[in-house]
Amino acid sequence: MTKNPLINAICATLYITLIGLFMFYGTQLFPQKDTILTPIAMISLFTLSAAIMGYIFLSQPLILFLDGHQKTAVKLFLQTIAAFAIITLIVFLLIFLGIVK
Repeated sequence: MTKNPLINAICATLYITLIGLFMFYGTQLFPQKDTILTPIAMISLFTLSAAIMGYIFLSQPLILFLDGHQKTAVKLFLQTIAAFAIITLIVFLLIFLGIVK
């Protein structure tokens, strides 16, 4: 991704938002049929999400780490986690305060 932890955290949030919107509105748009494909699709989505989030959070820190910039790599990783934690906290506050229903 980038060397900007805020941009990385925002990208992760946007990805999660898109998946959440798809899951929320997808149940209204598509007929609900429980088949063997449903758990396969959910596990596949989970695996894909883990890979995408791993890329967003770890790609640039790993490159920095392998280039010999260990302190910078750890700092970028922790700053990205912190930025994402703040965004997550804001989302929970919006829910708990009833601002978003």
